[in-house]
Amino acid sequence: MTDSVSTPGVRLLGTPANELRIAAVGTSEVIRVARGSSAPGPDTAHAVQSKIDMHHHFCAPQWREWAVHHDLIKEEQLPPWTRLDGAAAVRFMDDAGITTAVLKPMLPARYRSSAQLREAVNITLQSMIEVAQSHPGRFSYYVPLFLDDPEASFWAVRRGLGQLGAVGVNVTANYGGVYLGDPAYDRLFHELDEFSAVVDTHPHNLPGCPPGASTVPGIPNFVCDFLLDTTRAAVNMISRRTLDRFPNLSVVLPHAGGFLPYIASRLQALGRFCDPPVEPAAVRDHLSRFYYDTAGPMAPAATLLEHVPADRILFGTDWPAAPADTVMDLALPALEADPAFTPQQLQGIYHDNAMRLIPQLATA
Repeated sequence: MTDSVSTPGVRLLGTPANELRIAAVGTSEVIRVARGSSAPGPDTAHAVQSKIDMHHHFCAPQWREWAVHHDLIKEEQLPPWTRLDGAAAVRFMDDAGITTAVLKPMLPARYRSSAQLREAVNITLQSMIEVAQSHPGRFSYYVPLFLDDPEASFWAVRRGLGQLGAVGVNVTANYGGVYLGDPAYDRLFHELDEFSAVVDTHPHNLPGCPPGASTVPGIPNFVCDFLLDTTRAAVNMISRRTLDRFPNLSVVLPHAGGFLPYIASRLQALGRFCDPPVEPAAVRDHLSRFYYDTAGPMAPAATLLEHVPADRILFGTDWPAAPADTVMDLALPALEADPAFTPQQLQGIYHDNAMRLIPQLATA
């Protein structure tokens, strides 16, 4: 492994290039869950069972140890919730009626070479495989991609999707200010299209965010900026007709699409001022073809359902970035009580829509 090839970084908490880079935000140390049966019992708190959590963060303990050893991170720089007790993952899933979680991997560091990045991805993949094998049926996983390193990303796609059974890829909304949909990613997206890949997205800090600081003092960036980051990526993909050019891709937008459902009419009216211009029909078409997860808590669903079929909505918790009490006391009750959803639609959101999107989950 050489360290001579520099790999530019996506900023963690807006840090400059000599700080941390990130592939996917959030996570948990779920690998240390107790061995043995971990299926939900009949006394699970929530009556609706067999939920599939499509937004469940993961930071591999093996990666953390490796990254510390190579002076890529200092453990105290990671959010405190990355060090939660591992058994909390399965306990949380059981309490929430979640039978399967799809892991969104986090491996934030500025890697010194493509070879070092590949090693980090491989360690993370092997860790997620161990989790899945230790708890049959409970976990599947995405392969993390760093789109600003195309060759490492090509390798990760072929390794994770082609060889190791990942059910999709996880990407961030932008890399160094270059958003999803940009032609710079077309070659890799063609490869993903060949795999008919699920492309799970996640926001982070906006480009140019001050290092280690909120863009608005006192307001964490995940409150507002993350939603804008997702919205920018979605609008750029609409503008570039990403789903038309790569028709076999399934793109998942987190947090109910950020602000996208709320600016849909504005985008239809004003998209002609974009470069290239965005036709209203393209806005409507892409809105109905993206997938959206409920991680949040998300806003009431009426606005989303004005533009999106209910079968494009997927259940997601954002645990443990979203604490268990946020999910259990706020997000889940709000979702279950949302008058915009019928019981049949909720069943689809909790389970059936994910199964149609990723049939491999049936044999996780």
